[in-house]
Amino acid sequence: MLVQEEDYLFDTEFTIATKTIHKTCDQAYGAVNPPIYMSSTFELKDVDSFGKGYFYTRCGNPTRTVVEEIVAEIEQNNYAIAFSSGMAAIHCVINLLKEGDEMLAMDDLYGGTIGYLKAIAMEKHGIKVKFVDMTNIDEVRKHMNQNVQLVYLETPTNPTMKLTDIKELCQVVRQIKNNVIVAVDNTFATPYLQTPSNLGADITLNSGTKYLGGHSDIIFGTLSCRNKELHDALFKISYLTGGCPSPFDCYLVTRSLKTLEVRMKQQIKNAYILAKYLESHPKVEKVLYPGLESHPQHDLARKQMRAGGAMISFYIKGGAAEAERMMKGLELFTMAVSLGGVESLIQIPAKMTHSGLTEERRQELGITQNLIRLSAGLEHVSDLIKDLEHGFKNI
Repeated sequence: MLVQEEDYLFDTEFTIATKTIHKTCDQAYGAVNPPIYMSSTFELKDVDSFGKGYFYTRCGNPTRTVVEEIVAEIEQNNYAIAFSSGMAAIHCVINLLKEGDEMLAMDDLYGGTIGYLKAIAMEKHGIKVKFVDMTNIDEVRKHMNQNVQLVYLETPTNPTMKLTDIKELCQVVRQIKNNVIVAVDNTFATPYLQTPSNLGADITLNSGTKYLGGHSDIIFGTLSCRNKELHDALFKISYLTGGCPSPFDCYLVTRSLKTLEVRMKQQIKNAYILAKYLESHPKVEKVLYPGLESHPQHDLARKQMRAGGAMISFYIKGGAAEAERMMKGLELFTMAVSLGGVESLIQIPAKMTHSGLTEERRQELGITQNLIRLSAGLEHVSDLIKDLEHGFKNI
């Protein structure tokens, strides 16, 4: 299938490549790549310099500073904080709240986020969490009140690819309460496809394990924001709770960010072709991909994203047995959780990433046994299509 950039990119002019490539943290020797400062502690000039600059890697490291500066710039924010995982970043955001505070959360979130909110935030820390369908802004308006301190969402969501109008949501919640914090998990979209801060979000979160790292070899997370007071509050939580990344992981993400744009372009192209293929396949019931005109929120995707992304979910005709047989017939797609790497991955969310939800809740969200989620990698798309066809023949 021959496609042009205009077919799968809504904005063909936007670029972040230069920003991700030209960064260094050490001018001493003119090193093209920033050095890795594998040091847990740093010599102080005197006792009064403690707490200023670099003194202990949990609280800051020159290699970590590089990746934070790049992330802040491509997210079009002023500050960024790197973490040892996406969950550590989520933990940091939720720790802005105290016992008795209320928050609104998107009803369709990554399974780990939902698990944390229920088992830790609600049960252990007494935070009141209301799960809301944020694709419907009227639902947000209905549940928003003066006690809500935080609104937390993903767009697109994992795994049903639902979108929230970030700009409209921010306007609505702040009409009710001006100082509410809005945090957006930007993992599926990445900084290349979506800029939540330009739409009114206070905090942008990324699981750097996925597209930012891009090679399935690290666990990483980031937060970014524009407000210094908010940054300082988040940073204090980050170093007190200890979820800091290693200097080597920071280096790996810095390396990977240099190819983020070119990787994303190819993965989006592959995903678009795969989505079109799946949409026309007789054994597929429905495809969920924001880049397709058939997606119910395609117009919103074109308004706030720069492309439909590289993630696809689709319902196979039949049930759990058919989905599992299809998966067993694959040879090139790797059955695994996670996403965003150079290799194409595939999984059944109901039995894997979202197995922790009750069956009733999965049914409500549309995470049925015949829903399959795939992450398009960098393989030649004709090989991926042949592999999917091989899987369909196994049904």
